[in-house]
Amino acid sequence: QVHLVESGGGLVQAGGSLRLSCATSGFTLDYYAIGWFRQAPGKEREGVSCISRVDGRTDENTYYADSVKGRFNMFGDNAKNTVYLHMNNLTPEDTAVYYCAAQPSIGSSCPREYGYWGQGTQVTVSS
Repeated sequence: QVHLVESGGGLVQAGGSLRLSCATSGFTLDYYAIGWFRQAPGKEREGVSCISRVDGRTDENTYYADSVKGRFNMFGDNAKNTVYLHMNNLTPEDTAVYYCAAQPSIGSSCPREYGYWGQGTQVTVSS
């Protein structure tokens, strides 16, 4: 059974950093695209970053939304079945519930739809 659990959210001052974790189980990361999404109060959910599996284990691409490019870094540890989102230079605009999602997918691009989601973790950035 596919399962994703986010952790690492919290309250941080503007300019600070947080590292979110997405612990996965029930599937092999090698063959699943993983995405990080966020939803702020009153706003639609938006994609933050994703890792696509170009050919499974040996090659992958990582993509970032323009709003986080240069500040956020997404990477995975397949041995631990965990994907991370390291967030630097946070601003109040980054305040949101952050979700990780998974979808079986092999290809150079990230999928548009994800079938498996975690419960989310709250990130609050104070000014």
